[in-house]
Amino acid sequence: MAMVAGACLPITSVKLAFGGEQEDFTFAYISDSHIQHIRGNKFVRNWDRGLIRAVAECNLMNPRPDFVIYGGDLAQLGTKPELDHGFEIMSGLNDFDVHYVMGEHDYYLDLGEYWSKHNGPQYYSFDHKGVHFVVLNSILVDDDWTHNRWKDGTERMGVMAGLDDPRGSPFMIGKKQLDWLKKDLKKVAKDTPVVVCSHSPIQKIFKNWNFWTEEAEDIQKLLKKFDKATVLYGHVHQIQYNQIDNISFHAVMATAWPWPYPQSYVQAESHLPQLTIPMNRADPFFERDATGWQYIDINSGKASVNYSLPQNKSRTVAYDPKKGHPVDTTYQEAGLILPQKHY
Repeated sequence: MAMVAGACLPITSVKLAFGGEQEDFTFAYISDSHIQHIRGNKFVRNWDRGLIRAVAECNLMNPRPDFVIYGGDLAQLGTKPELDHGFEIMSGLNDFDVHYVMGEHDYYLDLGEYWSKHNGPQYYSFDHKGVHFVVLNSILVDDDWTHNRWKDGTERMGVMAGLDDPRGSPFMIGKKQLDWLKKDLKKVAKDTPVVVCSHSPIQKIFKNWNFWTEEAEDIQKLLKKFDKATVLYGHVHQIQYNQIDNISFHAVMATAWPWPYPQSYVQAESHLPQLTIPMNRADPFFERDATGWQYIDINSGKASVNYSLPQNKSRTVAYDPKKGHPVDTTYQEAGLILPQKHY
């Protein structure tokens, strides 16, 4: 793939290179733009400029991606002006099919009604060149929290938008969607590569920030039957990777801001949990680290990910067959406590 020296692309290009009967192909992955409306035709410039750049860089990719996936949280508060502005920017993609993933910031104002009018179903699957893709709505919560606790959708959205708000609720996909997923994957052959795209991690990383999906183990169990399974997710705004059994997990960086918030954004004392203190950032003191782009090469189901970071050294996370999980080959600090401890 052609890359521009010194560029920082806030998107992900994924190359599937499984060999055999499957064709190699690439697709672009853009996520977490958090378009935020101020008033009238004014929006928070940093966020919409990040998405504008992602779209422009996608149009210049060579080889041209087969399609684009948007990983969720196009909007910040799910309003019509925010979503319309985001969709307008995304319309700048040159003749790409776009597959959207639902994010909680897109959903909780009107429970996804306006988003669905534009994009269609909130979860679905499709096949492309021998690979089965599944797109999940992984940001649902129980009906009591959704319908009974708030005076209106604006209050509900405000609570959900505060990632560390103690009034929040853990994410799930729900029984109806889990039943659909079982039926969908039952039709897929064991040797078919499967790629799951969700917004929240299909893992249980840190519940207080909803780096969490309640049915994570149930979904992982369904994926274990496949020879090659990969989960790509947004939401966490940072570099994360993991291996659970045969399943490789890779987070997609945001076009908006890194999480936890950089020091320049801090408005209150921070109490970061030990689980995510290091975040595996190349430079935790540079606030734009963990925003950028990734090139993911999946060969025989084992992912090797190159991270291109703004004003920083590139890093590669590759599967180590001796250790049985991905290893950051560039940033290995002595005594580092890694974000994931559950290989």
